[in-house]
Amino acid sequence: MCGIVGAVAARQVSGILLEGLRRLEYRGYDSAGMALWDNGEIHRLRRAGKVQALADAQAEQPLNGTLGIAHTRWATHGRPSERNAHPHMSANRVAVVHNGIIENFELLREELIAAGYNFDSDTDTEVVAHLIDREVQSGATLLDALRKAMSRLEGAFALGVIQIDHPDRLLAARKGSPLVIGVGIGEHFIASDQLALLPVTDRFMFLEDGDIARLTVDQVEVWDRDGQPVERSVSRFEHGSGSAEKGNFKHFMLKEIYEQPAVMRSVMEGRISGERLLEQAFGNDACSLFDRTRQVQIVACGTSYHAGVVAKYWIESLVGIPCMVEVASEFRYRPVVLPEGTLLITLSQSGETADTLAALRDVRERVLGTLAICNVPGSSLVRESDITLMTNAGPEIGVASTKAFTSQLVALMLTTLALGRRNGILSETEAQIIAALKQLPDLLQQLLALDPEIEQMSSAFAEKHHALFLGRGALYPIALEGALKLKEISYIHAEAYPAGELKHGPLALVDKDMPVVTVAPSNDMLDKLKANLQEVRARGGELFVFAGQDQSIKPEAGVSVIRLPAMPVLLEPIAYTLPLQLLSYHVAVLKGTDVDQPRNLAKSVTVE
Repeated sequence: MCGIVGAVAARQVSGILLEGLRRLEYRGYDSAGMALWDNGEIHRLRRAGKVQALADAQAEQPLNGTLGIAHTRWATHGRPSERNAHPHMSANRVAVVHNGIIENFELLREELIAAGYNFDSDTDTEVVAHLIDREVQSGATLLDALRKAMSRLEGAFALGVIQIDHPDRLLAARKGSPLVIGVGIGEHFIASDQLALLPVTDRFMFLEDGDIARLTVDQVEVWDRDGQPVERSVSRFEHGSGSAEKGNFKHFMLKEIYEQPAVMRSVMEGRISGERLLEQAFGNDACSLFDRTRQVQIVACGTSYHAGVVAKYWIESLVGIPCMVEVASEFRYRPVVLPEGTLLITLSQSGETADTLAALRDVRERVLGTLAICNVPGSSLVRESDITLMTNAGPEIGVASTKAFTSQLVALMLTTLALGRRNGILSETEAQIIAALKQLPDLLQQLLALDPEIEQMSSAFAEKHHALFLGRGALYPIALEGALKLKEISYIHAEAYPAGELKHGPLALVDKDMPVVTVAPSNDMLDKLKANLQEVRARGGELFVFAGQDQSIKPEAGVSVIRLPAMPVLLEPIAYTLPLQLLSYHVAVLKGTDVDQPRNLAKSVTVE
């Protein structure tokens, strides 16, 4: 959540800061601001609302400078307002931007008030600025002041700091919250996300937990948590900058839905040779780890959790070992029993999801090993796991996850294959599964051809306030995902249930005003699902069915049917996801919501 951008250069940086903030809008925010050093003073400009409001204010009263920091805030402490927007300052001498949460800020605030400092905001961040200023006024160097301030902070944070006596340097620090350094020629940058800096550099340095960095025009210096100078490697951004543009699409979400056939190829690229999985794609220690795995524990949040539930069906049916799936925010706060031989799999698009990271850190010493399935190569989750499988989905800008979800599903199927082969279970069916996976890009391309039909169906939801999603077997978590997408971007209240649970409560909600969306592939659960649908029709409910090609569910009054192409059963959870994404998208467009940046939500949830 939130977004940091900072720059030190030989040129004016206000435009760079504003463009960086625009590229971080996808993360979710409620206010924006920036501070620049100019002519012996630090000047600050802040606005509640969108980055455009800050840009308009900058046009009216320009800030100039070759050193600056900027921020988009998502409120955690103090309501959204200009006074609570970042950067926060101490006596006009220190300016700070901060992502994360300072858990002990109330005690520090009382201490600083007693020391004579005044607070102008309700945020936890302001204590950081005052702590640094107090140390500087006591004679510490700016670097030592930041280090001492960090030692007092409890919680998670990424920081960007400038100080009035140092027009030539930008300081940065991270603990539990992402921060990257953009490496330029005669200029350097910091940001929460590489995307913010793509217009000015494609070379990035990833800070480790506890690192402090000092950036000047000429160099980047880094010290680790023990205060020792260290070298952090520089890598090039792997995705073209065009992936962060909408192109001819109205919204990023629609663009990312349409990218999924290409993404499926990218997930499998380099991981499959002929009819065999290349286990080395998981890392050098993967084979040994999979050999000894006797149980899988999956931990994730939100959409990634739904992907994990699908994987439970695959792993238990195809590999024959237990697989437990739990929401990370619950997993980390209860005593967890982890039998011997447990492989912990964590799922996260960003690799910085706070609860998932905390769960990994809490139990990694008690499991056989850890596997991260993630989309961001330099993320904390990737660096802190034993082995990894990157989803290679490219930047996902829309807050509602689409291609990241389906790429996770493919990655989880590859993981299922690896576990099955090492346990001697899938030796005969591996070639069949890989052959099915190779059909996936073309299958998804066929599904995109249904878009006009789905758009027409969406009109039935324009005036609705509630919806029910049903699925059975491995399609139940897909129903969960479909309901989540609809509520995220259209603000329609939606719930999902296993279809067999209708009589155990949800049936009481069904009437003519409650559309019921059903995923109904032609598998061995179809007959039971049909009986559940009859229960809906008997209560006057209107059905919207995404049906398999060869089945007897037919359109009639109160029953709308869209038929999907024939496909292997293995691919059904992935394939049936795409029509639900399109349905949610078109409903949201009809309702006029902010599709890419839905209210109250953020793309990367880096706080609890």
